[in-house]
Amino acid sequence: MKTLNVDLELVKKYNVAGPRYTSYPPATKFTDAATWEQLSAKLDDNNRAARDLSIYFHIPFCETLCWFCGCTTVITLNHDKGKDYIDYLGREVAKMATQLNPARKIVQLHFGGGSPTFLRPDEIRRLGDIIHKHFKFSPDIEASVEVDPRRLTRDHMVALREVGFNRASMGVQDFNPKVQESIHRIQPRAMTQQAIDWMRELGYGSINLDLIYGLPHQTPATFNETLDTVLEMKPDRLAVFSYAHVPWIKPSQKILEQQVLPTPESKLQVLKLVIERLTADNQYVYIGMDHFARPNDELAVAQRNKRLQRNFQGYSTCAGSDIYAFGMSGVSQVPDAYWQNEKELPKYQEAVDAGRVPLHKAYFLTDEDKIRRETIMRTMCDLSIDFAAMSQKLGINFEEHFASELALLAPFEADGLVKRIPTGLEVTDTGRLFIRNIAMCFDNTLGPANERRHSRTI
Repeated sequence: MKTLNVDLELVKKYNVAGPRYTSYPPATKFTDAATWEQLSAKLDDNNRAARDLSIYFHIPFCETLCWFCGCTTVITLNHDKGKDYIDYLGREVAKMATQLNPARKIVQLHFGGGSPTFLRPDEIRRLGDIIHKHFKFSPDIEASVEVDPRRLTRDHMVALREVGFNRASMGVQDFNPKVQESIHRIQPRAMTQQAIDWMRELGYGSINLDLIYGLPHQTPATFNETLDTVLEMKPDRLAVFSYAHVPWIKPSQKILEQQVLPTPESKLQVLKLVIERLTADNQYVYIGMDHFARPNDELAVAQRNKRLQRNFQGYSTCAGSDIYAFGMSGVSQVPDAYWQNEKELPKYQEAVDAGRVPLHKAYFLTDEDKIRRETIMRTMCDLSIDFAAMSQKLGINFEEHFASELALLAPFEADGLVKRIPTGLEVTDTGRLFIRNIAMCFDNTLGPANERRHSRTI
């Protein structure tokens, strides 16, 4: 891929609120009217075949709160809460395992949070024992974990390897000390480097770093220095997120309003800098949205071969797998349904204590939902749509079914973000930045722009 040049006028034009499409319809459409009896029937159907499984465990605990954070967390210094939480996870897994086809294999495992490394190393091992007791791992499993370098020991990484983890992700956000202080997350370069060194020594095959732009005191010049440091560390993947300021959802973010937040213009200059620097000299492939990967990374290879997927864990190479999520707020996904666990720890624990599945909300897909989900998935992952192939796959005449939606792409064509080809359409390299906007053309659940409960697309 050639170096991408970012047109800031186009960014301003298309920077509107819209879904991230980790699911379609998006999670804002989930309802608490769904019952476990309804969902259980869907799961019985799902478990008639030995489809591959992706399992997720949400570990919500952090010792301190990062003021920019939008994750579902529990802030505590009491590490015994982690020990108790594993007991609840064990009971939840045991109950769900009775409903799963025993022939199903785990092709993907992920620990997210919060901070999974809030757990002590022996607690990680105990959770690993629970997982191995109830699930069969595929020999080529992709197992990834989010770690916090600030409270990480080598034994944490050893324990995670013993469980089967072979990938790791770390939040960096920014290496500038002033920015770190302003967001209540002090993480010197040496601390992050130590964690990377342990990972490479212990055989972790892929390392991802998360950055955030739009934080207090950031400027294009200071973020350029962070990129210098990151490129020296040579991560396999990078996720570079735009800071979403939503204090009505996360009140702690109000603290950042007392700081010097970047102007919209400065924030866009940082975005331009990130994309142009990372794609220079073919260092990283811009997968789309926030994600970059080395050209030989599995994500980039899967995208070139049109095998890339998108689900609640973001971009994935594990096609055809269902997600079963455990722990508070975990979101699961099978072809006919999505469901989310209770989002608050007391309610989650109350449900498990009562012997119930901790169901909070769910959504059951219609046939039309499935048609649109596949169309949005292929748009975001393949960056192209083959009309004949999609017609055959979906059992429709694609061009007729989506005639009005395809007409909505005219402005994107005029701006050089999408181009028509004899077999269908392609997203241009420049269009990758606007992939959420392009996908939104196929979404029939969107409300008026001023009523959308989503982050901005860019």
